[in-house]
Amino acid sequence: MRAPKSTQEPSESSNDRDFLTGQVLIAMPNLGDPRFERAVVFLCAHDDEHAMGVIINKPLADVEIADLLEQLEIDFDDAKAEPVFFGGPVQTERGVVLHTLDYQTDATIALGRDVGITASRDVLVDIGGNAPQRPAPRKYLLAIGHAGWGPGQLEQEIAMNAWAHCDPDEAILFDGAVRPTWQDALSKLGVTGAMFSPEWAEGRDKDTPLN
Repeated sequence: MRAPKSTQEPSESSNDRDFLTGQVLIAMPNLGDPRFERAVVFLCAHDDEHAMGVIINKPLADVEIADLLEQLEIDFDDAKAEPVFFGGPVQTERGVVLHTLDYQTDATIALGRDVGITASRDVLVDIGGNAPQRPAPRKYLLAIGHAGWGPGQLEQEIAMNAWAHCDPDEAILFDGAVRPTWQDALSKLGVTGAMFSPEWAEGRDKDTPLN
């Protein structure tokens, strides 16, 4: 996983675009890919070469953290029945943990003052194992897979009204299993899903590939 670059001010130069690392992407009704229907994505990296994010509001129906701990042969508390999320269609054999930055290891990538991402076995030991090495993060989300975009692809999709974006907060980032996160994210923009007219769908070619 590549470390994200810092957000730049808008500019005509391709090296100084307004990157959106640390923002929340909100799927618009015309996006057209069922994997991203009403998806909310935390954007972990965005630069002129790529973008990478984790879907934070699609808990998997048949997978819990305890299942992954068992597969990794981590001794765990049987009561660890917390959801695992579908993070996106890329590298679905790998998991990442999005979490508050009260938890950090050498493998943690800080994505701002309050949020980090860790993709190591150790973080799962600390979250659910019976012999943690350090206290678990105060808030966390375990996701399988991620969403990825090539050079300029995300910018093109945003220009076609496939995505909106807003600032994150803890409820949006970590409460996707119990809250209507898509609606919550839209409300930060002062809109609701019902406000989108069919004309939004005119903004993009339905055959344009996403991810």
